[in-house]
Amino acid sequence: MKLPLIGLLSMSLFASAHPEAGTEPGKDMNQPVMTGNGLWRFETVPGWGALPDGKDLGPTHGSVLSGADGRIYFSSDSPLSIIVYEADGKFVKTIAPECSGFHALCLRTENGKEVIYGAQLAKGRVCKIDTDGKLLLEIPNASTGEVKGGWKGLTAVTSAPDGSIFAATGYGAQFIHKFDATGKWITTFGGPGKGDGQFNTCHGLAIDTRFGDPRLLVADRANRRLVHMDLDGKFIGVHAKGLRMPCMMDIQGDFCAVAELEARVTILDKDGNPVAFVGDNPNKAQWAKFPTPKKDWKPGIFTAPHGLCFDKTGNLYVQDWNVSGRVTKLVKQ
Repeated sequence: MKLPLIGLLSMSLFASAHPEAGTEPGKDMNQPVMTGNGLWRFETVPGWGALPDGKDLGPTHGSVLSGADGRIYFSSDSPLSIIVYEADGKFVKTIAPECSGFHALCLRTENGKEVIYGAQLAKGRVCKIDTDGKLLLEIPNASTGEVKGGWKGLTAVTSAPDGSIFAATGYGAQFIHKFDATGKWITTFGGPGKGDGQFNTCHGLAIDTRFGDPRLLVADRANRRLVHMDLDGKFIGVHAKGLRMPCMMDIQGDFCAVAELEARVTILDKDGNPVAFVGDNPNKAQWAKFPTPKKDWKPGIFTAPHGLCFDKTGNLYVQDWNVSGRVTKLVKQ
């Protein structure tokens, strides 16, 4: 049986994707370790993102953003909602308590100011807020009666350069809905399946501008692939396959970082080929395990990456799906 390219490369890159000798994972969460391989080597920042009172962040089932000012935003299912930090890990504030449970986040500059789009799974709505948490736009469940497949199971949102908004029901009917910048429904595409233009848990969305006209990049999680669609919803092709349950992506330059729920981050080149594996966990018993307790965490080793982002210098921030809440900063070496 011929292995997919990612499967073949993972065997050769596996050993170098783990923390280096002398910094054995799990021995001391307070000591930095190295992870990754090749040109994609990172050092962990112990204790990054700890709250001033030492309490847990609360369940992390969302994503992470890096603002133009260097501030980091990540969502939680706790009353803290969206937590804001400086790049060095200093706590700044929490915002938008009514938006607790943003399952996905997207950052966009509009009229010279950054805004955040969020897919709120629990309330079944898309919200646009400013970076202070003020609600600017809502696409609620009640306004989408005409939408094919309904609005249940909202998992992802992104916004294109023309202001159009895309939202995915990856925990529902497997459709992607397109709206204009005001929230007016335009079209719906996708549906359940394994074929071209079909999805099995369309979990993450990103706008991909690496190929000329903007494309929609979809994390088709249970089909273990990333696919490209045009902005009218037409299937372009499979970008990468053989992934370990891809949740969300972030693109910087020609490269794409993928948060894979089965315990690693993969860096893909422009052709969709893996060039590095980061934080790969050899313990399959921990893969995609939400209740993994803090005592079992290992520095530089993930359990269930759910969301991630690059900052402008190439550092990575990764959010594990975890009951206590876990966000890791990885500094590019």
